[in-house]
Amino acid sequence: MVGKGQSIHGQWGSRWAFILAATGSAVGLGNIWRFPYVVGDHGGAAFVLVYLACIAVIGVPVMMAEILIGRRGRQSPINTMRTLPAEAGATPAWQLLGWMGVLAGFIVLSFYSVVAGWALAYVPFTASGMFTGADTATVEAAFTGLLDSPGQLLLWHTVFIALTGYVVSRGVRSGIEKAVRVLMPLLFLLLLLMVGYGMGAGAFAEAVAFLFTPDFSALTGESVLIAMGQAFFTLSLGLGAIMAYGSYLSSRSSIPRNAGIIAGADTVIALIAGLAIFPIVFAAGLDPQEGAGLVFVALSYGFGQMPMGMLFGTLFFVLLSFAAWTSAISITEPATAYLVESRGWRRPRATFAVAGTAWFVGIGSILSFNYWSDMQILGMNFMGVMEYLSTSVMLPLGGMLMALFAGWVLPRSATVQELGFKNQGWYMAWLFLVRYVVPVAILIVFARALGLF
Repeated sequence: MVGKGQSIHGQWGSRWAFILAATGSAVGLGNIWRFPYVVGDHGGAAFVLVYLACIAVIGVPVMMAEILIGRRGRQSPINTMRTLPAEAGATPAWQLLGWMGVLAGFIVLSFYSVVAGWALAYVPFTASGMFTGADTATVEAAFTGLLDSPGQLLLWHTVFIALTGYVVSRGVRSGIEKAVRVLMPLLFLLLLLMVGYGMGAGAFAEAVAFLFTPDFSALTGESVLIAMGQAFFTLSLGLGAIMAYGSYLSSRSSIPRNAGIIAGADTVIALIAGLAIFPIVFAAGLDPQEGAGLVFVALSYGFGQMPMGMLFGTLFFVLLSFAAWTSAISITEPATAYLVESRGWRRPRATFAVAGTAWFVGIGSILSFNYWSDMQILGMNFMGVMEYLSTSVMLPLGGMLMALFAGWVLPRSATVQELGFKNQGWYMAWLFLVRYVVPVAILIVFARALGLF
């Protein structure tokens, strides 16, 4: 039985190693960079409620499906989606789902690394006191100057990709597991320090009201699509990362319990990040609808006006860099595992090929802010297209197909065995969600976003 085996890449040392790694995958730029600015852009608390509903009704069931598919296949996503359909007597076209996940991972990693490079660049910027007492024009000029400098962007993009590749090249136990055991506790500690700072120096009550007092008139059909895409992006669903991590999970470990802990931790950290960021934004009288530059422009200015802002601003960008690193590691793993399995390459060579390709594609995102700034596709620059295509199209589509595969194609005996529910009612509820609710919800949101109704 495939599900009883073990991946050739090894196995997690414990279920908590898997939880830390998967939570590290989930907790990244999606929580600390993207979540605050999409909340700001789409009305605050009302968007948060839609996002939480997407996590509970769509995200958790799909995460369970992705983990069980990975553990059942015990291979890279591409090879798992070749093997399991064949065993179930289904069409080999399902392999395209594995390829789509790896492609989405490439796209995300390419622009993700560029944004993570911004975070790395801002560590010395903030630590040097560049923003202490600076006015908004100075802070905006620093960010604009960084984006206008392809050389600087390329340097930090390269550093980040190299750090990510180093960890992945060392393997599951010696690389990924060791890294997340150190990085995740540090990340959480830094985040709590930031919340404490916001409570003491920022407009904390105003931030709480913004995050938890909903105004549903601010919601649009696009907001719902963005919320669903954010749920997939922040949980790393549809990228093959959770499937790959699931393939290294012990057959004795509970998938439903693990998925619940990971989704819960990810959601709590996203909300804590909001409570760390928005007090600074509001205390400085800034607009939460700053967009993608929220943490780099608005927060840098806010820290510059506050007591001990240089120290806590520096800690914030270290936190952002750590969060991005844990996620990038997971995104790099599926394609690396495939090359090791199918090409017989040693892991360092496979990692270099994957990271190098993502690095090259990322140059397009770098150039979209300077030399290609006038080039627009559907009203977006190159990086905007990459982000929209991956987070709002490929990730939800991949999640929908995973739900359909787990619910309709895999034999019920296989899903019952992998999920291990002691209560039949919980299993039937999961099966109903992945068979009907998840696909229909995603299709409705896609149709609304396309203006079909």
